Amino acid sequence: MNKEMIINSSDSGVEIALLENKKLVELHYEQNNSAFAVGDLYLGKVKKLMPGLNAAFVDVGYEKDAFLHYTDLSPYIRSLIKFTQSAMRSPENFDFARFSNEAEIVKTGKITDVFNGKPEILVQILKEPISSKGPRLSCELSLPGRFVVLTPFNDFVSVSRKIHSGEERKRLQKIVESIRPKNFGVIVRTAAEGKNTAELHTDLLELQQMWTSIQDNLKGAAAPKRILSEQAKTTSILRDLLNESFQSVVVNDKGILKETKDYISRIAPEKEEIVNYYNNGQPIFDHFGITRQVKASFGKTVNMHSGAYLIIEHTEAMHVIDVNSGTRAADGNQEESALRTNLEAAEEVARQLRLRDIGGIIIVDFIDMKLPDNKRKLYERMNQVMQGDRARHTLLPVSKFGLMQITRQRLRPEINIATSEVCPSCNGTGKIGPSLLITDSVEKDFQYLLSQGHRKLSLRSHPMLRAYLKDGGLGKSIRWKWYRKHGTWLHLSADNSYHLTEYHFFDRKTDEIIKL
Repeated sequence: MNKEMIINSSDSGVEIALLENKKLVELHYEQNNSAFAVGDLYLGKVKKLMPGLNAAFVDVGYEKDAFLHYTDLSPYIRSLIKFTQSAMRSPENFDFARFSNEAEIVKTGKITDVFNGKPEILVQILKEPISSKGPRLSCELSLPGRFVVLTPFNDFVSVSRKIHSGEERKRLQKIVESIRPKNFGVIVRTAAEGKNTAELHTDLLELQQMWTSIQDNLKGAAAPKRILSEQAKTTSILRDLLNESFQSVVVNDKGILKETKDYISRIAPEKEEIVNYYNNGQPIFDHFGITRQVKASFGKTVNMHSGAYLIIEHTEAMHVIDVNSGTRAADGNQEESALRTNLEAAEEVARQLRLRDIGGIIIVDFIDMKLPDNKRKLYERMNQVMQGDRARHTLLPVSKFGLMQITRQRLRPEINIATSEVCPSCNGTGKIGPSLLITDSVEKDFQYLLSQGHRKLSLRSHPMLRAYLKDGGLGKSIRWKWYRKHGTWLHLSADNSYHLTEYHFFDRKTDEIIKL
């Protein structure tokens, strides 16, 4: 699969488009002043305990207190509290390798047993603020790298389940066990498959250095304060996705170009040449056809190549996707036609979930099929096309009502892009002034400009309005009528971009618009 990343930098932020075989599958937006992003580490202050919810509200500097549930505390929460306090008051030679861990907490405990006195605590953003809710927090800290993830306060080593070879799993386990720093656990990522000890060790050393930065930033800090930011989206996406199938990274900003090249040269020097600078005059998203794909892919209705289409609607509780066959001809029997349409729709549904970053409960109403074997094929196809989705998800087989239930991890607000445009004629009201009186309006403005001393005038309008003023529809020129009445000739020109009742007066000498 050919993967490309197109990065559009503007004054307001950075837009990142991920293409697979020239098709837009993910769209990310990072504001220049973005805070509370997933993965950011904050020094927070426990503000309120909620025994009924078994949770706490924590002040991390957001307008609403962040939510921390007992199940997100981590078994090593007592060690984390002790570390936070020690690091804030630590001397220069604070050595985490000598840090002694506290006893673990039980899974069925109470939040009031853990947070006595409402302490300051190091937390990680689990979910960004969504709608009226503040961020959701976790105390299970993790520092993700290219090949491994570092988890403090434990000594476990685990290997990604997506590495299927037993021998490879044992090899990676043995390597990481030998290089694992004290007081850290390590999760070996799928990207580590086939990597040697030196590459894994380099990744671990970088993450250790990141943990040292956290310790340094905690010294003398007062809550709320951001301690460490997650990497910029550009580098975090490259960190998670960069592989042999990545063919191109195109950037229109020299600063981001340098950052991206530096990062790729560090993690995969052989891929450094795939980063290119774009400076072609035309907007970068227009040049690569991304703007057109965005307009076609967002909105309530999403059309597919066969003529079938999806209807995507959102409620407070869930998202509903309806599959319609549209104008597709039922060549063959109805069951075969339904299966073909559903298999095509499955691919588009998976793409839409990634593209819009839809999370929570999703119900997909596929076209009804009677044969259990066809339902199984659809379920297998849906599982297959969802494999490229990095968000955790669960699929249930098609029910007897033809519905498929999906849950998908929600970390960020869903991306919503308005693809409809306000009608320039009615400004969204659905009504325009009486077209019969348009010539009266033009003449009124014409007469006013003449009274202001303008003599060399040009009227630019929609071609149909120009033709009407020129010929009057019945061979009677309205322009000639105005010439005899006002003694001034009005030059007429057409512009196809104008809507039907739009017109503007211009000065014929300067060709500048005259504001009324």
